[in-house]
Amino acid sequence: MLSPEEQLHIIKSGAAQIVPESALLEKLKRGTPLNIKLGVDPTAPDIHLGHAVPLRKLRQFQDLGHQVTLIIGDGTALIGDPSGRNSTRPQLTAAQIKENAQTYVDQAFKVLDPEKTTLRYNSEWLLALDMEGLLKLTAHFTVARILERDDFHNRYTNNQSISLHEFLYPVMQAYDSVVIKADVELGGTDQLFNLLAGRELMEKMGMEPQVCLTLPLLEGTDGVKKMSKSYGNYIGLTDEPADMFGKVMSIPDELMVKYYRLASTAPVEEIDEIEAGLAADKLHPNKVKRALARNIVAAYYDEDAAKEAEAQFDLVFKQHAVPDDIPEFACDLTPNDEGKVYVAKLLAEAGMAASAGEARRLIDGGGVKVNGKALAPKSYNVDPALLEGATIQVGKRKFVKLV
Repeated sequence: MLSPEEQLHIIKSGAAQIVPESALLEKLKRGTPLNIKLGVDPTAPDIHLGHAVPLRKLRQFQDLGHQVTLIIGDGTALIGDPSGRNSTRPQLTAAQIKENAQTYVDQAFKVLDPEKTTLRYNSEWLLALDMEGLLKLTAHFTVARILERDDFHNRYTNNQSISLHEFLYPVMQAYDSVVIKADVELGGTDQLFNLLAGRELMEKMGMEPQVCLTLPLLEGTDGVKKMSKSYGNYIGLTDEPADMFGKVMSIPDELMVKYYRLASTAPVEEIDEIEAGLAADKLHPNKVKRALARNIVAAYYDEDAAKEAEAQFDLVFKQHAVPDDIPEFACDLTPNDEGKVYVAKLLAEAGMAASAGEARRLIDGGGVKVNGKALAPKSYNVDPALLEGATIQVGKRKFVKLV
């Protein structure tokens, strides 16, 4: 059994803030399992490594012997978290929330230990509140306090609308903590106000207040913007192993330690050694990144899949060969009036580019190869004979065989 101080060192790894840290240490010193809370609103069906950051921290707590309460915010999702927003979120239907929630739960248990996880839906208590209960709850908060939130303050001072129901969001999230008697609540750095609201409400209701632990946003494969599907820089939990491995290998070297701390299953003491070794130029960055990519693939698949993904990566990048198993695409190579095939449209139809416009940009940048030879810039229309049975490569990782 690790000492409270050793546990705290592990918990702090990758964390942005622990408020207050001294209270967490005191809770750990009691030697009894803590109740660690994470609330998630099922506003989108699929999750990526960025979404999994708090899940990884929860798993860390579980491995230290603590219990986790994962709250699916099917009640709060009816409002929509206003954190970081300059406008009101569109409200989801109950059917959308239910569908998204099931997909999220399935993916979350790729990380969490089911034996140490209690799954709750906050509609259970939020939608059961009557007017008397809601009034008693909201009486613990003032409008002035709610307006201290940066996003609300900015929208108010800029004369942008704030719907009354949005004020209820931090109140509802705080009430979740009261209901489940949370010892610690996790969230992103943009969630600190909501987490502190839970701490404040618990105290006002005569309970021991929770500790608030925030985690930083994880940058995507571009190394600049936060990981997001809308930016195209994400690594999905359901990505194929080879694609997942290749995406991890594409992150900038300076992000490796952050990915180790927030997205891997490596022990904290090992990560500390890696960080020191990289800083002292005693470790080769490529070897460290390969180990990271293997770790992440193995976490969502298994060790064999990680080794095979690395072999596929080497086949493509080291030997410049075509992977053994590439998808096939049945295409129509009927020539146009000029006897050509508009290859930009074909690439979009095959899922190799988001649109014909993006395909043209890829061609102009030398990023499209047909049977290993790059298409020349502006080669949007090509002879159909060139494409018959051809293997097309887009970028470094995408391949398709035309049939």
